[in-house]
Amino acid sequence: MASAFRSCIALLPAVLAACGDEPRRSEVPMGQNRLALEQSPYLRQHADNPVDWYPWGDEAFAKAREEDRPVFLSIGYSTCHWCHVMEHESFEDAEVAALMNRAFVCIKVDREERPDVDHVYMTVCQMMTGGGGWPLTLLLTPDRKPFFAATYIPKAAMLSFIPRVEAAWRDNRDSVLTDSERVTRALESAVTPEPGDELGLEAINDAYRGFAASFDSTYGGFGSRPKFPTPHNLMFLLRHWKRTGDAGALAMVEKTLDRMRRGGVYDQVGFGFHRYSTDAQWLLPHFEKMLYDQALLLLAYTEAYHATRNDGYRRTAEEIAAYVMRDLSAPEGGFYSAEDADSEGEEGKFYVWTLAELRDVLGTDADFAAEVFGVDEDGNFAEEASGHRSGANVLHVPRPRAEAARAAGVSEEAFVERLESVRQRLFEARAGRIRPHLDDKVLTDWNGLMIAALSRSGRVLGRPDHIERALLAARFAREKMTRKSGALLHRYRDGDAAIDGMLDDYAFLSWGLLELYEATFDVSHLSEAIRLTRRMDERFAADGGGYFLTEKGSDDLIVRTREIYDGATPSGNSVAMLNLARIARFTGDMQWDRKARAIGSAFASQASRLPMAHAFSMVAVDFLVGPTFEIVVAGSRDGPDTRAMLAAVDRAFVPNKVVVLRPEEDPKAVVEVVPYTREQIAVDGAATAYVCRNFACDLPTTKPDDVAVRLGADIR
Repeated sequence: MASAFRSCIALLPAVLAACGDEPRRSEVPMGQNRLALEQSPYLRQHADNPVDWYPWGDEAFAKAREEDRPVFLSIGYSTCHWCHVMEHESFEDAEVAALMNRAFVCIKVDREERPDVDHVYMTVCQMMTGGGGWPLTLLLTPDRKPFFAATYIPKAAMLSFIPRVEAAWRDNRDSVLTDSERVTRALESAVTPEPGDELGLEAINDAYRGFAASFDSTYGGFGSRPKFPTPHNLMFLLRHWKRTGDAGALAMVEKTLDRMRRGGVYDQVGFGFHRYSTDAQWLLPHFEKMLYDQALLLLAYTEAYHATRNDGYRRTAEEIAAYVMRDLSAPEGGFYSAEDADSEGEEGKFYVWTLAELRDVLGTDADFAAEVFGVDEDGNFAEEASGHRSGANVLHVPRPRAEAARAAGVSEEAFVERLESVRQRLFEARAGRIRPHLDDKVLTDWNGLMIAALSRSGRVLGRPDHIERALLAARFAREKMTRKSGALLHRYRDGDAAIDGMLDDYAFLSWGLLELYEATFDVSHLSEAIRLTRRMDERFAADGGGYFLTEKGSDDLIVRTREIYDGATPSGNSVAMLNLARIARFTGDMQWDRKARAIGSAFASQASRLPMAHAFSMVAVDFLVGPTFEIVVAGSRDGPDTRAMLAAVDRAFVPNKVVVLRPEEDPKAVVEVVPYTREQIAVDGAATAYVCRNFACDLPTTKPDDVAVRLGADIR
């Protein structure tokens, strides 16, 4: 691969060395560029740049062809710290902008609006440089073929490399075009998966061994630094523990969840998780807060509570949900995307505290707070770029509550009461600060994740407010993010829904609706999940199994990609695999099961080489390997005996099950979707459970404890 790109890389060695980690058209406002007409908060952040930015689209590439200039493609997102740095250094600088405008047609892309564009060119960057990140910087020919890739580029390097690109484009055009063709051919090969045998227990066990080998037994998490929460890793480990009884798998989950909750990566004052930790201890975060992280971590803490009944996990799950419902909720019903890391031009300024600030706010409680939250005079927070320490502290909890209470010589109850009083006062004082920027676009895929998480937490934790909020978001998706044709749209902001839905939109929203069905037993949610999955299968399916990121007819990318690798979120293919397996068991139609298994086979070679990088796929494989439970409860929808039976079904942590309610009042709608429930009726008018294992059914029972025992619950 390196030889294919030798002339590309030789073109700009200094730059590589310096690198770090349907729009509405009208007149462009005076003093701004075309990005002022876009809905994306990230694109609008660049509307005042002197760079003559274009959004991604035919207009920009037509101009590049007409004027015979290469394209400068910059991809980022609104809460990306280093994206802000590159903007301030280069894109707001008149000298750099003049060079860019002379040499290039310049395009800005919000990776969250166009994950398909980002995926193609991030793959290019990883092939050419061995790494990736945002801001992502590429040079393209006017026909969209890449010949250079980097991430963050400092201003000095920009001033040096732009004239060199101009010279190469003018004097060595054949070499540049040859490189672009080589890169494109390599890209086509890279995004074509290698099929293999169906994934099974061997892949699951290999994934577990990989996690065990990389586990940090001191601080939790995997690897050293930086550390990302990656909750789907923990969801896989919980299933491995459930399957095998291996205490080591559960210990990895508990250590990681405990240390993350006590670390600075968790907002100890306002709740919710920051994006990741820059160190191994979970202490010093990158401060942006992403909706998808909250959703996946809410799922992980909810599952951990379900498995262990540890009230600390319940409390954390409830706090995450409280943060999302307070700060990321759109009045129309959806959820906003993110909050920035920076405020007033400084990363983390909204979140950090000096000891003097604690004393001003808390008075005599300041020393208590300093002890509990690990605060000292010198501070523990240094700005990442400069290393400068200002006495600021990231609040964290060095000792567990019980240990801290013993050290203070008080009961844990008294300790918690005092701690909550301190937290409330800090929260109220912090509310007077300038908040980080809110990215207020609503994305269908991320909303699907949050619908899934709130539905699950509402059901497991007994929180009807979580379920009600999930219902609002599902209604928003149906009313605002769905075309009359039934197709999904990807992004909504300020009354404008646009951008054709992609694989993740269909897969993640379907996941949310499946969870919402099991939380409400309103069969319309199950029906809609099946409808979306059927449309996904018709419009995104690839020959040989699996799904493309974009649907048929998408023609503005140089390749149509298929991926199952899990990043910050599970891949669309891995979520689709689990959805398909569940729908097969909800409906009894095993064509869906075959499609799920075909995904695993299509990506088998890739997943088998590094199964721990495909954790959510392993969650789906665990479901497919089975055994699975198919449970039907027949009874009066709101009857107390029905509620008792459903509570018994949920008593034990049994992730590989589906649950159907056949309401005696009007079973027709459920029977149409789940035909095998036709004969599963309430016995003598009492709520009755039909517990099946791989579609082999036990005798029906009207005793909740019988159901709990069959599912492995301890009823003592």
